[in-house]
Amino acid sequence: MHFLEGIIIALRSLVANKLRSVLTLVGVIIGVMTVIAVVSIISGMNRYVEAEISSLGSTTFLIRKFGLITSDEQWHEQVKRKNFTLDDMQAVEENCPDCWKVGAEAFAWRKVKYKNKHLSRMTIIGATANITEIANHEVYEGRTFSDFEVEHNRRVCFVGWDIKENLFADEDPMGKDIKIGNHHFRIIGVAAKKGAFLGDNQDDFVLVPITTYEKLFSRHFFLMIFVKAKDFMSMQDAMDQCRVILRARRGVDYNKPDDFAILTSESVMDFFRQFTQLALLVMGGIASISLVVGGIVIMNIMLVSVTERTREIGIRKALGARKRNILWQFLVESVTLALVGGMAGIIAGALIAKLISVASPLPASVELWSVIVALLVSSSVGIFFGIFPAMKAARLNPIEALRYE
Repeated sequence: MHFLEGIIIALRSLVANKLRSVLTLVGVIIGVMTVIAVVSIISGMNRYVEAEISSLGSTTFLIRKFGLITSDEQWHEQVKRKNFTLDDMQAVEENCPDCWKVGAEAFAWRKVKYKNKHLSRMTIIGATANITEIANHEVYEGRTFSDFEVEHNRRVCFVGWDIKENLFADEDPMGKDIKIGNHHFRIIGVAAKKGAFLGDNQDDFVLVPITTYEKLFSRHFFLMIFVKAKDFMSMQDAMDQCRVILRARRGVDYNKPDDFAILTSESVMDFFRQFTQLALLVMGGIASISLVVGGIVIMNIMLVSVTERTREIGIRKALGARKRNILWQFLVESVTLALVGGMAGIIAGALIAKLISVASPLPASVELWSVIVALLVSSSVGIFFGIFPAMKAARLNPIEALRYE
């Protein structure tokens, strides 16, 4: 029995018994579809997050009160830590020789109003003058505030694209006054449009001098310190120097762990990869169950096929077919069934991933390796669950097979 002939017979059987074929392959289709869809979405998310996080820069790191939290215990422990202050930032700036630039940010949420228009719960960011050189705030129009404006608590602001688009649709926002909470600020610049990041809008912010922020919005705020090292080679030294400075200022004993976190783009990306790998593992387990169920159904249908074609097997043996020919015939049919289900699952999974990426902010990227793995897995399912029916067919006695009604 030639390989191609076995495939043709399997395909004819699928066409001749359409409903049975669909029911036979549904388990394999669901399993492969799940793998392709999940891998595509996770792969797309990894690329997207990596691109966004890398924009922070390979020589920039963030120091903050909270680390990357994965449990309630960590949250309860970290929430008790002391907040950073502007004095902490200044101490790092003055005593860290490998720190090229040091800045800080703090966040609050307020209503932003212009004339009769308003936007609720906009992100108000108090920042140092050099934050646009450290963090990712690209200027579209105008400028950001200066060190002089920070030192003298000026009420000026640098706004995100959403402010310009929703409050100033028909006019130039430059030089206009907006109301943040109960306080008036003058717009001196507009940031370039960023878009959304995993569903989080990055254009709904107002950047104000951190001293003005501290005075008007919050004296006890959650401050984050941004540090840019001179170059990549000196980054670790800069991190170590910051750690020593802040441990001393916060009174941390030599035998106790840090009561703050130092985050780099790579550490955040590693944390995200661990999360996505766990999701992939869980979905892989669900897909495996579907594939096993699909394999059992294929084995059952192949056993039925052996029974239905007993006389055919007898005739083939009478004409000289050997056991290995019959074994090969039914094994090829089983693998073909599984491969058809696998290819249908790949198409369905890719379509689902594409629909999710269109209907939501989650990106998707179909990986070639996932398609190859899906085909190999479905082929393996066909071989594993098809071997028993194939052996049963090969062992039939030709005389009894010819007598079968």
